[in-house]
Amino acid sequence: ILHGGMVAQQGLLHVGDVIREVNGREVGSDPRALQDTLRHASGSVVLKILPSYEAGLKFMAGDLLQIVNQDDPNWWQACHVEGGSAGLVPSQLLEEKRKAFVKRDGEVTPGSGSLCGSLSGKRKKRMMYLTTKNAEFDRHELLIYEEVARMPPFRRKTLVLIGAQGVGRRSLKNKLIMSDQSRYGTTIPYTSRKPKESEKDGHGYRFVSRAEMEADIKAGRYLEHGEYEGNLYGTKIDSIRAVVEAGKMCILDVNPQAVKVLRTAEFVPYVVFIEAPSPETLRAMNRAALDSGVATKQLTEADAKRTVEESSRIQRGYGHYFDLSLTNDDLERTFGRLREAMEHLRLQPQWVPVSWVY
Repeated sequence: ILHGGMVAQQGLLHVGDVIREVNGREVGSDPRALQDTLRHASGSVVLKILPSYEAGLKFMAGDLLQIVNQDDPNWWQACHVEGGSAGLVPSQLLEEKRKAFVKRDGEVTPGSGSLCGSLSGKRKKRMMYLTTKNAEFDRHELLIYEEVARMPPFRRKTLVLIGAQGVGRRSLKNKLIMSDQSRYGTTIPYTSRKPKESEKDGHGYRFVSRAEMEADIKAGRYLEHGEYEGNLYGTKIDSIRAVVEAGKMCILDVNPQAVKVLRTAEFVPYVVFIEAPSPETLRAMNRAALDSGVATKQLTEADAKRTVEESSRIQRGYGHYFDLSLTNDDLERTFGRLREAMEHLRLQPQWVPVSWVY
């Protein structure tokens, strides 16, 4: 492109662009056909081009982009919020078309018998959301871009810890609450089982009848629920509201799918993914916990590998919801980083979904 020429001044064409059409007429790869078409064109000239690689803007998931032009249906002009020159990024429409033809990782096929990944094991949280409807929504969800707004520092209402079983979410939750009980709180789970002689309602569990719990589940009053050994367990949405209304940040360690319900202007969650370390590190941490009396069950090599695999599945499927990712290879160090993140929220501006603001 001749420096100072009309094409250079307009900035509409770049070295490496491939011109495919002129005023709706295909020109192929023959430069003489292109010259002939341009020579006989009158009035305005509309070119259809394949942008050059160099014209693209490099970005990754989680980057903040400012969209400066959306005239083209397939390619938007954007720049990084931190600065820099503008470049081309795929439009929402183009990405939706592309991803519609790409089979999602771990997609369930009809008749496979599995709806939400690995469902083996006895813990009640592994039985959450065993419905065809939720799996169907997950398979067809295409989140490409999300419009965000910059807000001054403010206190989030909920802190959501996401991760595979056995990565230390509950330990981190308890440590954070104990560090400042006037600032942090959590919910008390509900259950339909009968209380033991030593148990009191409101201490560890809220005990209700199965009929009452089933009615509330049907009415959508539970964030998540499951059944274990014939008894129902669940987290009631009103119990989250009660903690928030008491002036505390409600800390939750929930099933990843629950984030979709919480991610609203009412709960304004800060979502932290607790990533599993290597299987070797997991087993070393388990041995240390056994020696100190904190843990009672030995983690096998197969258990550790399953935890790492589950952690990877969660990251692939729900990574676009995470505000922060922490690899828990040392509980105290991870706890320190989590506390730093909480202080950062109080002092630094935050980018949040625009739906939380307007």
